Amino acid sequence: MSDPAGEVVITERHGPVLTVTMNRPKVLNVLDEAMADALVAAFSGLAADASIRAVILAGTGRSFMAGGDLARFQADLPGAPQTATLLIDRFHTLMRLIKAMPQPVIAAVQGPVAGGGVGLAFACDLVVAAQDASFLSAYTKLGTSPDGGTTWTLTQLLGPRRALEFVLLNEAVDAESALRLGLISRIVPNGELMETARAMAEKLARGSVGAQGASKALVQAATLGSFDEQLELEKKAFVANAGTADFREGIAAFFARRPPKF
Repeated sequence: MSDPAGEVVITERHGPVLTVTMNRPKVLNVLDEAMADALVAAFSGLAADASIRAVILAGTGRSFMAGGDLARFQADLPGAPQTATLLIDRFHTLMRLIKAMPQPVIAAVQGPVAGGGVGLAFACDLVVAAQDASFLSAYTKLGTSPDGGTTWTLTQLLGPRRALEFVLLNEAVDAESALRLGLISRIVPNGELMETARAMAEKLARGSVGAQGASKALVQAATLGSFDEQLELEKKAFVANAGTADFREGIAAFFARRPPKF
């Protein structure tokens, strides 16, 4: 575990589960260059680390993440385009790392989540939300448009009309509504957020890395291609997994009527 004193991102490992925690609680974990760089560093290389089988992304304090650090823009409004470029390039690098890695990433979300925090949470593979979680776009209130893959993810999850409503009306969506809309995976009492996320991660860590990674890639591909293209991708992935030790263990366990040991 990294030393939390002064660290904007804390990493903690328990066996095959890595927890990455954003640690700027006094400012609701808003994103600045330092935290963006630390998040990119934490996620870089994970795709190739077979010993890490599941990842939890969390935030300390009252909020998972309340967007970008607007004080950075206020300090130099004429230089806002350059500041935006620096922040978004780092932020989008993080998004690409999360999407490309085979390991499932669970967002453990609490409190008011806004702006880039929405994009970050929904870019993760699973989202566990505390009862007090709420989600707000907020971009157009600032006179700008979303980043962090927010428009892509919202459109995939909600459809174009509801996605545009979320972005344009800037009405906060509470946890119950987010669950009903399919934006999050489950809701838990506020005090049980991390316990639930860890239990979920540990369950995923006991699964087949190859099968889970292939499933993650297939679901992402399903939003882009045709039905026929998806059938071919599914066939290719299944055939590749059929040649692995995990598949042999899964078949043996099925017929032995025991849990598989991947």
